[in-house]
Amino acid sequence: MSGVAGLLLAAGAGRRLGRPKALVEIGGERLVDRGVRTLADGGCAPVLVVTGAAPVEPDGATAVHNPDWATGMGSSLRAGLAALPDECAAVVVALVDQPDVTAAAVRRLLAAHAAGASVAVAAYGGEPRNPVLLAREHFAAVAESARGDRGARAFLRARPGLVTPVPCDDVAAPDDLDTAADLAAYLAR
Repeated sequence: MSGVAGLLLAAGAGRRLGRPKALVEIGGERLVDRGVRTLADGGCAPVLVVTGAAPVEPDGATAVHNPDWATGMGSSLRAGLAALPDECAAVVVALVDQPDVTAAAVRRLLAAHAAGASVAVAAYGGEPRNPVLLAREHFAAVAESARGDRGARAFLRARPGLVTPVPCDDVAAPDDLDTAADLAAYLAR
C-alpha cells in the first residue's frame, strides 16, 4: 500500500449560509475546487469529493455522491472512506468550508504520517481541528463512529493516545464559513 488520498467533504446544503458551500465562489474559484487544489498541491492523490445537496463536478477530483447527505457529515465521511482505492495507505480528510486550510498544512500531515503517525490532526492554538490524516487501519473504526453531524470526532476523542497533533498556526487557519456573515467577513479581508 502506498499513497495518501485526499477526501473533501462537500455534501451539505449550507442551511445557515443559504446555499451549498461547495458552490460558493471566492476570487472566481468555487470552494470545492479550492479544496481539491489544496489537497492535490499538498501531495494527496487521488482526491475524492463527497457531494450531496448540489450536483458538483469538481475539477481534478472524483465525485462520490452521498445519497444520505442530509443525515449529516458522518454519512459523508463513511461514503468517502468506502470509495477510497484499496492501495491508499491513508487519507487526509478536509472540509469544503475552510478556505484558509493550505497545502502547507496538508504537507505537514503527510510528513507526520511518513514519520510514523497513524492519525495526525492539524492543531491551531494547541486545539485539534481540520484537516485530519487517518491511516487505513483506522478506516473501519472511524466509519463506525461517524454518525449524524460528527465525522471523526468521536473516534479521535476516544483514542487520544493515537493522535499526533501537528501545529499549523503559521501556515493555515481552521475558520469555517457557516453563515452569510462569516462569508461577508472573509470576503472583506
